[in-house]
Amino acid sequence: MAHASEKHDAEVQTGTKADAKNESSSSSISEAMDINEKALLRKLDYRLLPPLTILYLLSFLDRSNVGNARLEGMADEINMLPPNLIVVFELAGDQYLTGLTLYFIGYVLFEIPCNIVLKKTTPRIWLPTLTLVWGVVATLLGIVQNYSGYLSSRFFLGVAESGLFPGVVFYLSMWYKRNEQHYRVALFFSAASLAGAFGGILAWAISHMEGVGNQSGWRWIFILEGLLTVLVSILAYFWVYNYPATAEFLSKEEREFIQQRLKNDNDATRDEQFSWSAVQDAFRDPKVWLYGLGFHTMSLPLYTLSLFLPTIIKDLGYSAAKAQLLSVPPYAVAFFLTIGVAIASEKTRSRAPFIMGSSALGCIGYILLLSQNRPGVSYVGTIFAAAGIYPAVAIVLSWPANNVSGQTKRCIANAMQISIGNLGAVLGTQLYRTESAPRYFLGHGFALGYLVANIVVVGVLQKVLKRENAKKERIREAEGLSPLMGDVGDAEGEFHGDRDPRWVFQT
Repeated sequence: MAHASEKHDAEVQTGTKADAKNESSSSSISEAMDINEKALLRKLDYRLLPPLTILYLLSFLDRSNVGNARLEGMADEINMLPPNLIVVFELAGDQYLTGLTLYFIGYVLFEIPCNIVLKKTTPRIWLPTLTLVWGVVATLLGIVQNYSGYLSSRFFLGVAESGLFPGVVFYLSMWYKRNEQHYRVALFFSAASLAGAFGGILAWAISHMEGVGNQSGWRWIFILEGLLTVLVSILAYFWVYNYPATAEFLSKEEREFIQQRLKNDNDATRDEQFSWSAVQDAFRDPKVWLYGLGFHTMSLPLYTLSLFLPTIIKDLGYSAAKAQLLSVPPYAVAFFLTIGVAIASEKTRSRAPFIMGSSALGCIGYILLLSQNRPGVSYVGTIFAAAGIYPAVAIVLSWPANNVSGQTKRCIANAMQISIGNLGAVLGTQLYRTESAPRYFLGHGFALGYLVANIVVVGVLQKVLKRENAKKERIREAEGLSPLMGDVGDAEGEFHGDRDPRWVFQT
């Protein structure tokens, strides 16, 4: 036990020294160039994060508003009777759930290709184009007349949205230092909980348009929210920037300073061309698969909660209108906890303990949902569930951006993580069936089991990363190398990505 404690203290000390040297290096560079580093970081945050956060908010809103539309009578109006061609996809006859499943199938299939396109093009072209396409598809959901239209719309919505999140995570890794990325990814992901909160309010308000233009209220939910996405996508072509070397809002000195500070921290400034060998390297790395499994065990509870929360609350005995409004508080709590946990994780330079702690909080929520049939207690369970799921997901999704080095490898690793993860969502969409209402033992039980599995997977990943850090430390001691990234920026042709003994994994 004493040996283990000493080993842990040595790891913490190594990380602290690395941070201190990097901060000292950045400080000396900023003084030499007469640039206020903190002011520049705020400038980056104000310019980069708002458009990305709004795009993800709209993405999550457009994928999850189907749950709000269902409460307003969508399933009955389009007469969800499946054609023979798609009977094979039907599980226990719930046609609504099949559309949710097809969304994630499209999402999973196209995430890696989308990130390859991003690497070959630019963020300013690719991210707004994705937004425009899914905005059009989301709008068309409001005019579907039958079950086939519902299924095809959901599938292509998944295809169009698949490139946004992994693309943005990679994009942020090209602007911020490793220890600055997690908080920004968490801020970006917090838009998911905001989308849930706003989605309930918007759906409640828009549903009052029942009969306007001879259209049902649920149709207006899709049409108005989809048109908003289309409008924002056009603005995004002017609002999203490429990479630091070409950003118009920066002065020449600021561009040079950002290049220098990144050069002393990670591989963002290296002139790395796309290569299929780097793609293969991502697929061969067991840690990348563990990052994917870490999100897989979170995606099922994440997406089942976001897609079914209005229905879960309604089946507790509330009216549809009240259920729309009652879906707001769980997301509001999740939003503030996501930010708070992200700040704590960033300050302590620790990832795994915060993921496992948040997942444990989510477990409490599902235990309440499974063990109680009193509406008030069950509703509190939904708040605990959201409060645990969203902070954990934010850290899980930023982890490979911190730890995977090599631009192409990181780009593919980000996409792989979300592809593997969303396979959990594919399963989750089939669990909340009408015949199991109002207790939903199957869905809540799976969500609880997945959160427990997440604690196990994250614990294993933490041990793997610590073991590799210890191995690298022995190599550094034998070869007289420094663990700091400051040596990497100047080592032309000598840096070997995250396999390099100087690269320290964040645990």
